[in-house]
This record gives sequence, structure tokens and C-alpha cells, in this order.
Amino acid sequence: MNAENPRTSSILTTAELATPESRATATPMMEQFIEIKAANPDSLLFYRMGDFYELFYEDAVDASRALGITLTKRGQHLGRDIPMCGVPVHAADDYLQKLISLGFRVAVCEQTEDPAEAKKRGGKSVVRRDVTRLVTPGTLTEDKLLDPSQSNYLMALARVKGPGEARFGLAWIDISTGAFHVGESRLVRLLADIARVEPRELILADNVFHDPEIRPLIDQLGRVAVPQPGVLFDSATAEGRIARFFDVGSLDGFGSFSRAELAAAAAAVAYVEKTQISERPALGRPEHERDGARLFIDPATRANLELVRTLSGERQGSLIKAIDRTVTGGGGRKLAEWLMAPLTDPAEINARLDGVSYLIAEHQLSEKLRGALRGVADMPRALSRLALNRGGPRDLGAILAGVTAARDIGALFEAKQPPAQLRAAVDTLAALPEEIAARLSQALDDELPLMKRDGGFVRAGFSVELDELRALRDQSRRVIAGLQLSYAEETGVKSLKIKHNNVLGYFIEVTALNAGPLTESDAAKARFIHRQTMANAMRFTTTELSDLETRIANAAGEALTIELAAFEDLLGMTIANADSIKAAANALSVIDVTAALSHLAQEQGYARPRIDDSLAFEIVAGRHPVVEQALRRQAAQPFVANDCDLSPPDESHDGGAIWLLTGPNMGGKSTFLRQNALIAIMAQMGSFVPAGAAHIGVVDRLFSRVGASDDLARGRSTFMVEMVETAAILNQATPHSLVILDEIGRGTATFDGLSIAWAAVEHLHAQNRCRGLFATHFHELTALSEKLPRLSNATMKVKEWEGEVVFLHEVGPGAADRSYGIQVARLAGLPDAVVARAREVLQLLETSERDNPAARLVDDLPLFAVPANREPVKSAAGPSDSDRLLAEIDPDDMTPRQAHEALYELKKRLGQSEKTSRTEQ
Repeated sequence: MNAENPRTSSILTTAELATPESRATATPMMEQFIEIKAANPDSLLFYRMGDFYELFYEDAVDASRALGITLTKRGQHLGRDIPMCGVPVHAADDYLQKLISLGFRVAVCEQTEDPAEAKKRGGKSVVRRDVTRLVTPGTLTEDKLLDPSQSNYLMALARVKGPGEARFGLAWIDISTGAFHVGESRLVRLLADIARVEPRELILADNVFHDPEIRPLIDQLGRVAVPQPGVLFDSATAEGRIARFFDVGSLDGFGSFSRAELAAAAAAVAYVEKTQISERPALGRPEHERDGARLFIDPATRANLELVRTLSGERQGSLIKAIDRTVTGGGGRKLAEWLMAPLTDPAEINARLDGVSYLIAEHQLSEKLRGALRGVADMPRALSRLALNRGGPRDLGAILAGVTAARDIGALFEAKQPPAQLRAAVDTLAALPEEIAARLSQALDDELPLMKRDGGFVRAGFSVELDELRALRDQSRRVIAGLQLSYAEETGVKSLKIKHNNVLGYFIEVTALNAGPLTESDAAKARFIHRQTMANAMRFTTTELSDLETRIANAAGEALTIELAAFEDLLGMTIANADSIKAAANALSVIDVTAALSHLAQEQGYARPRIDDSLAFEIVAGRHPVVEQALRRQAAQPFVANDCDLSPPDESHDGGAIWLLTGPNMGGKSTFLRQNALIAIMAQMGSFVPAGAAHIGVVDRLFSRVGASDDLARGRSTFMVEMVETAAILNQATPHSLVILDEIGRGTATFDGLSIAWAAVEHLHAQNRCRGLFATHFHELTALSEKLPRLSNATMKVKEWEGEVVFLHEVGPGAADRSYGIQVARLAGLPDAVVARAREVLQLLETSERDNPAARLVDDLPLFAVPANREPVKSAAGPSDSDRLLAEIDPDDMTPRQAHEALYELKKRLGQSEKTSRTEQ
């Protein structure tokens, strides 16, 4: 209830509705509503009434505000108005989409009996209703509610405590496609593992949800995380629950799973059963994901690199938008899966690259494949709706189109010798049972209705009885006319007519003068049964006409009954072949992604990367895949390609190189950093890369600290967020990792920031020994290259021309001596007076600098042996605070007041110094 809104201040709450007094005084219908609502307190209740879903009380207020629909009322209860709003059943999907996107959950309550049956129990009997489905963000199946190119995952998080560190199990299901994955995680990487999957809904036990150790992670996930009763996550009963769902005796054939993984998988299955009520989706068997098999990318890095959406949340401008050339929904989802979870096994990566190389060489085959794939419907999602009894004839048509295209695509590979991954996909297509396409094509018409209840989806000629009934239903006038002609010829009464009214139905009518042939003989009387005598006419019927009337009246219903029986038969056959259909759909997705990546490589001039287990990272003429395409579209400008070599200098080094990148703002440092990270991701997902050539030793972890952001909700400043992300990198990076750091330390005081950046470079070099790019405006850091053997200086080149700076966007060896910040400020539109004054101040600061402190730092600090856990350094004896204050005082430049204040400050410091001295003695 919204206390601030006077319209809602008198609304009965859910708790008030559940009281015995409330139920006792409610009308029978509202009593039924209250009972069903009490069982689903956390969901909006869509209560079916005829052609509308109605909402009442608080649900009505919330829904009307969220959907922008009129709030009305339906009588009173306990002296208060009953708020009501409703949505048409035929348009419910559109309203559900909006409610789900706003974070609501909806319980769909349907009429479970015919209203005529309810009337038999008495005039005041209420039609039986019950919740048939809970609609939540992670359990959607309708096309209108889903993005065809994005998976819609429900994830379950389970925690199992034991000796040592707690283990976390993750299970994620896409109920719309049947995909089911299971893996294990640890607290330190839990958020990253969740972010990789991007679930629409995450369920976890109540006690875990409220655990102070887990709560900060839950807060970052927001409303995606939903607490559930702990019994769903019971690891002791998990194996049995999963076995029952898949109707198997044991899980031995599924693989080996830890207790945490089983608990998560069982919770996911239980939640699916809870939300789908009596329906069972066609889930695949859980696929186990091996730890370390995917490139680890932390959440901050995913956001910074804009893999699937930009920092503003848009798909346009993201990496996936730039590289997606798939032509099917399943292919789009498969591409996103590969992009979000790049591989770490060189053999698996090269298997994918082999497929791309093959289709580049077989260009005509690739184009034929893409043409055939465009006709492939989304079989997994159609299959899911059919399994949940939400499907219709068009879903069967999607299966038919898919298996037909699969057969055609498989035929394109005849006499071909594709590499292993494509060969496996083709073999899967060949294994599709021929029965599926044969029976569906024989039974389904070319034009299919949306709903099975509409009929008309069975092909003519499939059933003789159905064809007769349709003819009778659709051509009843012609049949009646033929019978009328027959009776006229038989009786010799040319004016005989067969007519129809709502009282008699069909009847034979002749004038009174012409009635003789129908009444004179006993045979005629037996054949033509008298019904009614009018002033000038007589009406008759026959047994044949009565039977025909009954058949005509029942023809439509009987035809629909036959069609529905055919639908159920086809549905049973399809569900029985669900595993084969899903396997074929996955194979088509692999072919689509492989063909799309080959098309992208040729279109954009990408090169095949060389992938192995080394520490190499050598990019020749690398480009940023997103920026390059944007430049081409907007200004037809070429992208300036740059090399990057972070490989170990020689075999004597057991770590990768670090580049210290300096240069002006707007010079392209951030673009250069990001493009090399994106090239690594693209290479390990199995794609060609935007470069002239690339040699990449597999990266196990990718870290990126680029850009500035804050986290005010958690009390974190921009600098605090920067330090948290930097700490994660320094604590987790390995020699096989790739680290991208930009402007570390710029969020605090100059010397504080310089000190942090200095120490971070030392730690990356000595302890992490990773491959890295470190961009900075602390030019003092460039002196480190003299002492750190794997550290090299690189700079963004510029040219100055008549007082103007020209950004060349080229990376070359060396170090920048300034950042050209004032020139950039002028380009940004700062007032001329401010720019001029800034130049004066800069000149004064530069001329007052007596020496370069970096040179002394290089000589003084122990750069060659940076300990992993260095003790805090005690400051050496030096000038006291009072000495420094005296040195700073200029008596000739002080007012009397300033001199007075300085004297008090000097006395204060002297007193503190004496106190400290006595304490030490």
C-alpha cells in the first residue's frame, strides 16, 4: 500500500484480506480470489473472468500505475471500495512483458471448469479457478517476452559449508530452450561467474540471501536476486529430486557433480516445477562446466569492455553488435555464449578457428549455408512451448521448417571434408529421425493459425473423415441444394424448397395445392414426415434431412475434434524426439556462428590468430573492432592500426612484458588498451581478429581497470572503486593473465597517486609477472624502465603545428614529456581566458621544478626485490614539523594576522614534538 497516495490509503492489504473476518464477509467470488491470493502473496494475481484477467485490491493499484491503465472499483468489502483493473486475455503477453521488465512477478489464475458445469451446482456457484503458472523473469517462454538473440537464464545459487572455505554451486537453466548448465564457484569469483551468465533471475536460500558475507554481492545484483525457502537447496535430497525430474534411477549417466552443484541443480529444477505447476519443460540433461575451462573476466572488466552492452546499457556500440553476422535466433544466442565465455584450451579454440578457416576457403558453401539458415525457425523455443502446453500449430510448423532446413543444410556438405567441429554438427543433423519431417509435412497445412482452438491447420487429404466434415461445414448450402433437387425430381413438385428457421431447423416446404405427392400414399407419408401446416403451405421433413441437419450442426465441432486429436498425436511424436531436435538445433547454431564469423572475417579483413600455451602476446597492426566500424560509417576515415608485443623479452624470463603507455589526452590510449583486450577475447572465443597477424598464448584471466565510476549506494567514491578493482587485479593476476590498467592513482592527491601507481607497477612486474598495458599521466613512472627488465615505455605520437596539437593515434616506443591537457581543454570549449591563465600557471610550475624526483626514486628504492608482503617502511630521521614550518615562513610577505597565526602554529608543533620525545625516552 502506498501511504503517500490518498486514493490508496483505504485499500485492504493482503494481510487484512487473509483474516477470517474478511473471508467470512466476502462474496463467493471474492472469497475465492482472497484464498488464491493468500497462496501467492508475492505475485500480482491475474484472475481470469471471461475474456479478461482482472486484478483487485493492492494488485490493481500497482498494476494500473505500472501499466498506465484505468483503475476502477467492483463493489465494497468490509466497508471499503474494492479497486479493480483488467487486461484482455488476447493482449495479456504485452502487459506481462511490461510488468516483468519492471520487476513484478505474476500468478496466472485460469478458469479450470466450464461455466455451464458451475451452474449445475447452483445459481451462486463460482467457476473453479486455480493458478496454472507463475510468470517470473527467469521462466519466460513466449516469443513476445523474449529477445530471440539472447538467452533467458534462471540461475540457482547453493552454498555448502564444510571444512575450510565454503563451496558454491551454480546451476542455470534457459527454460525457453531447455539449456541446463552446472558449475562450481568460490566466494572470491562468485560475482564474476554470475555476471558471465547474466541471469534474468537468481534464486538462493533465505539464509544465504541475508548472510552479511554474501549481502554486498546481492546488493550489486539488485532485484535479479530472489530469496527462496532453504528446503529447495537441501543437498541431502538433491540427487533424488533431479533423478525424479528426469525419470531416471540414478545420476550416474549424467556425470560427476559436487554436493554444491547438485544442491544448485535441484533448486533450479524445484523452482521450475513450482512456477510451471503441472507442466514439465523439455530440459536437457545438466552439462557440467569444468573449472578453468573458460576465460575468467571479472564484472568490472565486462562492463568496461562493453562486450554485450555499452556503459549506458545500449546494445548499439557494444562488441557483440559489431561482430554479430548470425542469421538465426539460436545462432545469435550461441555467439553471445561464446563471447561471454571464451575458451582456455588451445585445442578447442583451434577447432573453432579451423571451422572459420574452412568456410572462408569454401566461400560459396558459406553463402549457401547462410541462405539456408535464414529459413530456420527457433526450434528450441517452439519445442519448449509445446512441452509446456503453451504451443500451437505455428510451433509445430517451426519444428517442421527447422528439421527440413537441417536436412537441406546437411546435404550441402555431401562430398565435402569439413574439419572436426563442423563434421560433428553435420553428423548430428544426419541423425535426425526422418519420421519427424515426414509426419509433420503430411499433416500440417501451409498456412497455420496461431491457436490450435481455431482449427484449420490440418492439410486437406490427411483425413477422409475430416475432409467430409469440412465439406459439410463449408459447403452446407450446396449439399442442401442438391438434396432439394433430388426431392423435387422424386415428387415431381418443381416448386419444392428446403428452408431453415431457428424453430424447426431444416424443413421441406411445398404449397398446399402441391402437397399431394407427399401425403397421398402410405409410402410417401412414411418418407415425408409432416411437421407443420400453414395457411398456404405445408412443411415436412425426412429422416435423411434430419440426419443431415444434425451432421451440419455438429460438423464444425467434430472437425475441430479431429484436428485437435491430430495435434496431440503430432505433439507426442515431437516431444518423444525432443533430444534429437535440440541436438540438431544446437548443431545449426554452431554452423550459423561459424559461417557468421567467416563472413565477418572476410568483410572486415580479419586474420586468424595463432593460439598456444605460451606467454606470447604479439599483435601486428591491431584495430579496435567497434571503433573501426564506427569510423567507417560516420566519416569514412581509416582506423590507425598499432602493434602490441607483450611477449617475454626472451626465454630467460618467466613472465610477460608490461608496456607503460604515456601520451596526451584524446591521443587514443584507452582505445589502444581496450582493442588488445578485445582481440584476446575474440581470439579465444574462436573468431578471427582485427589485426594483420596475432600470436596469443592463452590468457587465463583478463582484468581491465579503465574509466572512472563511483558506487554511491555502497558508500564508495570514484577513487575507492578504483582501488577495489586494482586490489582484485593485484591479488588474482597470474603469469598467464592479461592486465589492462588506465590512470591508476589519478583520483587522489598527486603524490599519493604517483606512489600507488609506482608500487602497482612494481607488483605487477615482480609478483604477478603478467602481460600488461599500463597507461598513465604520471610521467615520472617512465624512469622505471631503466631498472625493470620486462617494462618498456610506449607513447601515443603527436605533432605540434603553429601552436596546435595534432593527434596521430600511433603507438611508438619512448615516453611523453607532457599530456597536452590545456590543448584538449581548449578543444573542449573552455573560455579563452581560462586557457590563457592555465598556460601561465603551467609555465610557472614547470620552471619552478628544480629537478626530477623520479631519478632519485629509481636509485633509492629497492626495485629488484619487491617482497610479496613488504613491511611498512619507517620514515628516516629528518626535519621536524616545526623546522619545516619555519623554512616556509617569509616574514616580509606576511600580514600581522598571518604572523600571529603562524606563531601559534609553531608553538603547537613544538609542544607536540616535546611530548613525543618524552614518550620515546
